[in-house]
Amino acid sequence: MADGKSGLQLRSLVKKSGELELSLVNVPTPEPAEDEVVVRVEATPINPSDLGLLIGPADMSAAQVSGTKDSPVVTARMPEAAMRMMGARLDQSLPVGNEGAGVVVKTGSSDAAKALMGKTVSIIGGAMYSQYRVMKVRDVMELPPGTTAADGASWFVNPLTALGMTETMRRENHKALVHTAAASNLGQMLNKICIKDGIGLVNIVRSKEQADILRKIGAKHIVDSTAPTFMEDLTAALVETGATIAFDAIGGGKLASQILTAMEIAANKTAKEYSRYGSNVYKQVYIYGSLDNRPTELTRAFGLTWGVGGWLLTPFLQKIGPAEIGRLRQRVAAELKTTFASHYTKVVSLTEVLDPANIAIYNKRSTGEKFLINPNKGA
Repeated sequence: MADGKSGLQLRSLVKKSGELELSLVNVPTPEPAEDEVVVRVEATPINPSDLGLLIGPADMSAAQVSGTKDSPVVTARMPEAAMRMMGARLDQSLPVGNEGAGVVVKTGSSDAAKALMGKTVSIIGGAMYSQYRVMKVRDVMELPPGTTAADGASWFVNPLTALGMTETMRRENHKALVHTAAASNLGQMLNKICIKDGIGLVNIVRSKEQADILRKIGAKHIVDSTAPTFMEDLTAALVETGATIAFDAIGGGKLASQILTAMEIAANKTAKEYSRYGSNVYKQVYIYGSLDNRPTELTRAFGLTWGVGGWLLTPFLQKIGPAEIGRLRQRVAAELKTTFASHYTKVVSLTEVLDPANIAIYNKRSTGEKFLINPNKGA
């Protein structure tokens, strides 16, 4: 039972033996310093970035559950190939959860801290799959009146990633963009931003159901990568929008190469003269996810003016600096219930996160299956 002096926290441990262990531990809640507050966490999403730390490449199909009903322990095997990447975290029990929201239940002595007492706030800083978190005032954002913890739980990763994509597009002199796995929670936010800001966006989806999700919110350019006419459809959308930058959540396989090829064909359709080296229009694909863990295959049919790289939110924010981050955060706060609204299919407790039936669903990372954790559910 949570009493505020201590609370449950979800931990992920990769042992040198090649075994993943997920468990709940009871951790003391430190006294807040002058510029700190104690937040009772009431909502924290399971994002793909969280799953990378929580489960990673472990084979959950053969996971075993031990422990008790209130304190289950889940174990699974890590593939041998993946263990080489895990060196820095072996035999360390790590807390999980990037972002969340909750109510301030105790504060430090500073005026800024005391002003937050009883307020519902959004927080960023890791270890959010916990019943209580002590946070510095600068790392919490007071939510507008009438906003619930669930409304504000996904305030950071997806909204700022979506805004970061349009900011990167502008900073690198592109006028429109392409997004893959486009019907995701993040993809829906990106569509709303682009519609509101008048930016051309080409959405690549993998099914009719995903296309329907985007049509409902007003997306204009939607192409299905499983359709026989995919390359023709993609090229036509690129000609219409002039998109020359893409953000790819898939990562593995041929999709990045197909996007660059279609961009090259689109550029040549409007080129004034022929060049044996391909078009001089710069084409960029940023890989920011790995829904497909296979190698990225590039079939170089797109000239020599292109780039493929990685894109991650944290380095982007470090590059733009505090003033710009503040501007983006203000926009998120103002549009939390519209542009940046998140939709969840299930709310689970910390114990329920470790239920194999739930793991099987959220670890698939399927569009339209987003889980929200309430660490204090039933407490």
